[in-house]
Amino acid sequence: MKERIQKVAMDLYWRYGVRSVTMDDIAREIGISKKTIYQHFQDKEAIVEEVIKHELEKLRADMEQIEREADNPIEQMLQASRCLQREMNNVNPVLLFDIKKYCHNGWELFQSHKHEHVIKSVRRNLEKGIQQGLYREDLNVDLMARLHIEQIELVFDPTVFPINQYNPVEVKTQVLHHFLRGLLTEKGFQLYNQYVDQSVIEAKNQ
Repeated sequence: MKERIQKVAMDLYWRYGVRSVTMDDIAREIGISKKTIYQHFQDKEAIVEEVIKHELEKLRADMEQIEREADNPIEQMLQASRCLQREMNNVNPVLLFDIKKYCHNGWELFQSHKHEHVIKSVRRNLEKGIQQGLYREDLNVDLMARLHIEQIELVFDPTVFPINQYNPVEVKTQVLHHFLRGLLTEKGFQLYNQYVDQSVIEAKNQ
């Protein structure tokens, strides 16, 4: 039952954000009493925390697999972006903003994941890219890793990119390519353009 509650809550949060989903909504969606939910979770934030832990573990595993299997740092960056884009297609853009504003413990989990895993992964990507001559040698690796992660987070901020004016997926794509192009050497550009051309062809054939 606990896993079922968690799954239904996640589906509702992903569709509507955290703030607008109540315990009553979760109970109604499952077809149980609110009392049954409280037997497994202390409160709404406890559910949010469990959902975030589960999703961050899944995302971490996906990113580690991409890092292992990518042929080069440029491919890794593009594959990671596609992975995030697939996730974003199923998520209400206000979700991250809601977690930041209304779920302190959940937001701390997200921040911990960002600093312990994501920034380190981006830093490794940048270092490999420099070693392989794909990224510029003059890059400040720590600064650029942090900048990239903050840009991704910014995409989800509805005060900066209102969802009635901007498509979050398009914003994320534009930000990623703007960031990546600024890293590249001449050699990197040639490889990058091959991936872009291939993506265009695949899109036309779909």
